Amino acid sequence: MPERPPQIVVLVSATSEWRALDRLHPDTPRRRSPFGEWYALPEPIAGFTTALFYGGWGKVSAAASAQHVIDRFAPELLVNLGTCGGFAGEVERGEVLLAEETLVYDIVEQMTDPDEAVAARAATIDLSWLDGADGRPPETYPSVVRRVRLLSADSDIMPAQVSLLREKYGAVGADWESGAIAWTAACNDVPCLILRAVSDLVGAAGGEVYDDYVEFERRSLEVMETLLGVLPAWLEAWRRRPATGDRLAVTRP
Repeated sequence: MPERPPQIVVLVSATSEWRALDRLHPDTPRRRSPFGEWYALPEPIAGFTTALFYGGWGKVSAAASAQHVIDRFAPELLVNLGTCGGFAGEVERGEVLLAEETLVYDIVEQMTDPDEAVAARAATIDLSWLDGADGRPPETYPSVVRRVRLLSADSDIMPAQVSLLREKYGAVGADWESGAIAWTAACNDVPCLILRAVSDLVGAAGGEVYDDYVEFERRSLEVMETLLGVLPAWLEAWRRRPATGDRLAVTRP
């Protein structure tokens, strides 16, 4: 009998985040993809067959691997779990951010409108399945989160840019990949869930772990333990989502 493809695919981007999974699932057989390793969890989560897939760091790898898993597995839901940097004074370390919008901010357009160029790679994630059947927000989400616009760039957060990013985009944190993943999901009309936990804070004076990669890896393990711990509750909410008859997906401007 052919193997059943995963209904849920969890994309993991940073190498440190994937190494954390090696410690959390050390004995699960790995398979190969053009991007590295992936593996199916031996037991369903909330009744869904689930695979964890290493997509690679940065926007190029994130977009390419997202398209690959969509083409190969046609998942019911594409999930991205990982770390992000937080803007000091706006968010606390360890806080879990639920992306409702993503925006890629390192696009430098000097021939036409630069704001239009940035907006062209923005995405809005449909989270209406988290609302009650009567359309009102639920009393609580499946776990404690902060619903935000999440920024992405092929860059760590530059301390000198924190004030600008906070004021211009109303954001509290940024990563390297979520914008590319959400935009690719939007192109394919695939529902998407992005949960990123703040591993470190960056302010005008600098970043907490920019000179200490070992500490960042330790915090990555904490983040992945937290996010994998709450994933079953989110997938259970997805399973119990109101039946609207509409396709839930990500949209572009």
